[in-house]
Amino acid sequence: MILSFTYRRNLSDALRRLFIALCALAPMGVAAQTPDIGADGPVTLEQCRRMALANNKNLRKSAQQIKVAGYEKDQAFAAYLPALDFAGGYMYNQKEISVIGSDQLLPVKTFNLEKQGYEFSVVKNPMTGEPITVNGKPVPEQVALLPKEALTYDIHNVFFGAVTLTQPIFMGGKIVAMNKITGYAEELATAMHDNAAQDVVYAVDAAYWQVVSLKAKQKLAVSYVNLLDTLSHNVKLMVEQGVATKSDQLTVDVKLNSAQVDLTKVDNGLVLSRMALAQVCGLPVHTVFTLADEDAESVVNSVPVAKSYNMEEVYASRDDLRALELGVKIFKEKENVARASMMPNLALVGTYSFSNPNMFDGFQKKFNGAFSVGAMLTIPIWHWGGNYNKLRAAKAQTVAANLELENAREMIDLQVNQASFKAQEAIKTFQMTETNLAKADENLRCADLGFRDGVMTVDNVMEAQTAWLKAHSENVDARIDVYLCDVYLSKVLGRLNVD
Repeated sequence: MILSFTYRRNLSDALRRLFIALCALAPMGVAAQTPDIGADGPVTLEQCRRMALANNKNLRKSAQQIKVAGYEKDQAFAAYLPALDFAGGYMYNQKEISVIGSDQLLPVKTFNLEKQGYEFSVVKNPMTGEPITVNGKPVPEQVALLPKEALTYDIHNVFFGAVTLTQPIFMGGKIVAMNKITGYAEELATAMHDNAAQDVVYAVDAAYWQVVSLKAKQKLAVSYVNLLDTLSHNVKLMVEQGVATKSDQLTVDVKLNSAQVDLTKVDNGLVLSRMALAQVCGLPVHTVFTLADEDAESVVNSVPVAKSYNMEEVYASRDDLRALELGVKIFKEKENVARASMMPNLALVGTYSFSNPNMFDGFQKKFNGAFSVGAMLTIPIWHWGGNYNKLRAAKAQTVAANLELENAREMIDLQVNQASFKAQEAIKTFQMTETNLAKADENLRCADLGFRDGVMTVDNVMEAQTAWLKAHSENVDARIDVYLCDVYLSKVLGRLNVD
């Protein structure tokens, strides 16, 4: 399985790099639930799966990432809508504004009843009645000294603000591309979550069947120790009667001690495997519970039926491959985003600006403002190839993502065939161990009878016992391997149910 493990590691790295790239562009809260372990009897494999899916922190994290992708999708859609902004401020100025530099003589206005307005009274030629001009300008008849303060305005404290409405009209396709990217990103987060859920289910199955396997081997080890203990007792009696040697007694005792050490190792391994299963299920590692299959006489009730598959259907069912396909689409839209930076941008802008003091009706120290509406057009002209190189980089990323997708398809093809062969091999191995099991039982029975009749030696009996232990141990391993290979084949085919 080295090839499949290497593929899974490479594919995980690819998905991780893709997700980091998406984050550069921009848990579904599953409450941890712990059932009352042991309250309703032994825990089934299905219950362990549900606990693991509910409590796994990585799955809860990826569920939150789905939420993040959904929020970013909503954020991208908001770019279609008009934006309303307010900006305001205050400014203190040291000096006032003066229209004139110093006190000056200026014409004095007089009221003209005929014209209903103000005009200057000028000196006229008594002969012609025409105004007398100097350098083309009329000479005022009345002038007055106008002090500087008359045209000086207080701007020490200025308050100002503006409300702006901006409606994008054409942004070069950037808004459309970003909406597609965020939509694909949400699908990608969901695909990665589902793929991680399948990994969790497979890990739970492996831990579950490991406990079942070690429990069966513990029973075998206990039975083997009992066989050797019985043999040791019989040989001791034979030594006392002089029909067996002290060497025979020592040989059996050494074998018995070795079997007891092996039993201790199996006991410790069983405890550790239970802890591992509890950890995968999201429970405290010292949680004690009994599994539904650990005391079953025969775990395998029926041999799994060989699965038929079509590779195109497999490609469509694999969440990890789906994630890479979405990655290609995302990089393709990144090209459109980069291309948009080289295209004109057009937006409609409306503003209401106000200030205090204001100059809309003379100089007044109160708030007043006015509306203005217009359009803003931005046309990129020359950026020293920066935008074009950005587009070229995006295209290169798309090509790299396509190559990664093609490589993943090839590796999945190999992985599926490998898993299929492994499942068929496990079934054949199990069937052979079933045959060997009956032979080993018969061989041990004959050895015991021969030893009692005196035609078999102690070594013959211990060889038969060792063969019996090996046959039963291989049968246990083969039974568990059938389940694990079947689950793994379902996983690589994209058919592993995680609901």
